[in-house]
Amino acid sequence: MITFDDEIQTNPKYGKSPEERSLEERLKRGFMILDKTNGPTSHQVTAWAREMLGLDKLGHGGTLDPFATGVLLLLSGKAMKLAPTVLAHDKTYVAVVKFQEEVDESTLRDTLSHFSGTIYNVPPEISAVKVQVRTRNIHKIELLESDHNHALIHVECESGTYIRTLVNDLSLWLNVPAKLVELRRPKSGRYQLNHSITMQQLADAYWRWQELGDASVLKSLIYPIEWLVKGLPKLVIKDSAVAAVSRGAPLMRPGLVSIEDEAKQNHDVAIMSMKNELVAIGKLLVSPSDLPSMISGEVSIPKQVFIDEDTYPKGWVR
Repeated sequence: MITFDDEIQTNPKYGKSPEERSLEERLKRGFMILDKTNGPTSHQVTAWAREMLGLDKLGHGGTLDPFATGVLLLLSGKAMKLAPTVLAHDKTYVAVVKFQEEVDESTLRDTLSHFSGTIYNVPPEISAVKVQVRTRNIHKIELLESDHNHALIHVECESGTYIRTLVNDLSLWLNVPAKLVELRRPKSGRYQLNHSITMQQLADAYWRWQELGDASVLKSLIYPIEWLVKGLPKLVIKDSAVAAVSRGAPLMRPGLVSIEDEAKQNHDVAIMSMKNELVAIGKLLVSPSDLPSMISGEVSIPKQVFIDEDTYPKGWVR
C-alpha cells in the first residue's frame, strides 16, 4: 500500500461502512449466493426472488442449466453492473457421467489428462449463446470416483466452459456413448456453497422480516457490493473526491489518499471511500510509481459509478 496522506479524516456525517448499511440499503447494492436446485432455470429462480423481495432490479451471474445445481449469484440493484465481472470468474464443477458400458478406471484417468489445458469447447445447441467453435482453458480435471459405468469427475475451468460438451468429447475419445446425468457447481470465483442459501431459506428470512419485523436474518444473507470487487486493486480517495467522482468527474491527484501496490497503469481499479464504500470502477491512467511526484493531474477515469451522487456533499462552488 502506498499512502499519500495519512492525516486526512473522513466526515462521519456522510456515507457509512458497508457493515452499517440497513437491509433496504443492501438491497439497493448487494448480492446473494444461492444454491440453485434441480429443475428451474436460472432466470426462473431469479424472477421468484425478485418478486418475493419486491425488487425492480435483480439479475444473476453465471447461468446454470435447469438440471444443474449449485452456486448462482443473485445481483441486486447497482450490483447488476458487475455482472460481467461475475461472469468472468473461473468455475468449479462436479459431474456424474454415465457410460453405456464399463470403462477401465486407468483408461479413464489417462483420457481425462488429455482434456487439461486449452481445449475446443463448442456450446451445445440447447445453450443460450451462439453455437461456434471456441477455446476454453481447463485448469484441472480429475476422476474422483468410478463405479462400473458411472464416473464422478471434478473440473476447474475458465468461465463459459460447457461441461456437457466436455462429456461428449470424452465419449468420442473413448468411443463409448456417455451422458451427463448430474452436474453441480460448488464454486464460482471465490464464492462457495458453504456461503450459499436455498430459496426456502430466503423465503423464511423474508417471512421473518415481514411478519415479525426482524430484518436481521435477511440482512445477513445479502452481502455488500464491495465483496464483488475484492479481486481488484484498491484506490482510496478523500470525501471531497467521492462527491466529484460520483458525478462522473475524473479523479484528480489531490483527492488521492492511498493506492495498493498491485495496481497497474491502464488497468481497472476499485475506487473506494475512506469508509470502504465502493465509489466506482475506474481505469488507472498513471503508474503508481509516478504518483508520489505528482501534485496535480488526472489519476483515474470512472467507468462505472456505484455510489449515489448525494452521499457526500460537493466541495466546490460553480
